[in-house]
Amino acid sequence: MKLRKILAISAAMAVGAGALGACGSDDSGSGSDDSSMTFWHNSTTGEGKAYWESTVADFEAANPGVTISIQAIQNEDMDGKLQTALNSGDAPDIFMARGGGKLADVVEAGQVKDISDAIDDTTRAALGDAALNAFSVDGKIYGMPTAILPGGVYYSQDLFDQAGITAAPTTMDELDTAVSALKTAGISPVALGGKDAWPAAHWYYFFALRECSQQTIEDAAKSKSFDDPCWLAAGEDLQAFADTEPFNDGFLTTTAQQGAGSSAGLIANHLAGMELMGAWNPGVIASLTPDEKPLADLAWFPFPAVEGGDGDPGAMMGGVDGFSCSVDAPDACTDFLNFFMQKEYQEGYANAFHTLPASKDAQGVVSEPALQSILTAYNEAPYVTVWMDTLFGQNVGNALNSGVVDLLAGKGDPAGIVQAVADAAAKG
Repeated sequence: MKLRKILAISAAMAVGAGALGACGSDDSGSGSDDSSMTFWHNSTTGEGKAYWESTVADFEAANPGVTISIQAIQNEDMDGKLQTALNSGDAPDIFMARGGGKLADVVEAGQVKDISDAIDDTTRAALGDAALNAFSVDGKIYGMPTAILPGGVYYSQDLFDQAGITAAPTTMDELDTAVSALKTAGISPVALGGKDAWPAAHWYYFFALRECSQQTIEDAAKSKSFDDPCWLAAGEDLQAFADTEPFNDGFLTTTAQQGAGSSAGLIANHLAGMELMGAWNPGVIASLTPDEKPLADLAWFPFPAVEGGDGDPGAMMGGVDGFSCSVDAPDACTDFLNFFMQKEYQEGYANAFHTLPASKDAQGVVSEPALQSILTAYNEAPYVTVWMDTLFGQNVGNALNSGVVDLLAGKGDPAGIVQAVADAAAKG
């Protein structure tokens, strides 16, 4: 399958990596020197946690003298803890990275290793330039992508059937109709983990993706200017949608991924009809079903078109998850990055996390219908942008997320969202 683009926006602060010489580890293991490393990831339970434990054990067996100490950190806590560790000079050797402005900030601070020349030829070919560009800054690569994670709306086919919804919505009018049908059937229409802020902000991001042209979003990523009317229009779209009261009761205090009462848990237990989320969601949902198995009726559709918007209705938003090495990490760190990108480990990653692997060679194992639908839409999309809090960097991104929550809580308005991000950008 053709892995495409995390196009323009992923590369908004970067140019694509050129052909570079390759080195690094292979199956036989090249990390012969004694090395002790720390590894932070966000898989605290279930198959994902077990995957990393097994993969690290295999790497240590293939590289005598190398040891990796694993720390699993709750996803919602990761950014804050990692930033504190980086700033204190006590960063883990291997840590999660998501590209965009957040990565550019870490590069500018001199806290992450340039791995351009350490990516082996097999890994480079399996990924392609598009995935690697997501971790490029000024032509150098600072992270290894593991998963492509475009977003959209996950829904329960059984609950849609129960509500008499015969087709997935393609426009906002159709989405509003689906919300009304679910309410009439006594079903909470949309699950939202507003307590964590970023899931609520996803709704604004996608309205902006539909309202703003690709060029406008690219320009904003560089200039941090939000003067184009499309940014306000996106907030007005969100306000209009929120006024239909589509979200679960107590959504402002609901978490996104922690337990049966989270927004993912509401989908997993057929307590809500749909959720806007990235392609990691099937795995999270699977971990929260009663039998901890993938939700059999889980389906997916792209975010609906917005009438009159300047964005292409086929455009997608998402991210590329991956891992970076801290600037002082030993060479064994890049050996580990190459190791887990081998086909068998990328296939294992896709199965363990119920997600889309970054390696084109491993995408053949994707079998869940919802994920297959996402991959098809992703490969057909005219362009893909990264999550806006990632795109704009941590300070502006956090201000954007907070502004959206304020609007949904009745403490702000669409103009307040635009002002919040403009003020954060002005502070640098």
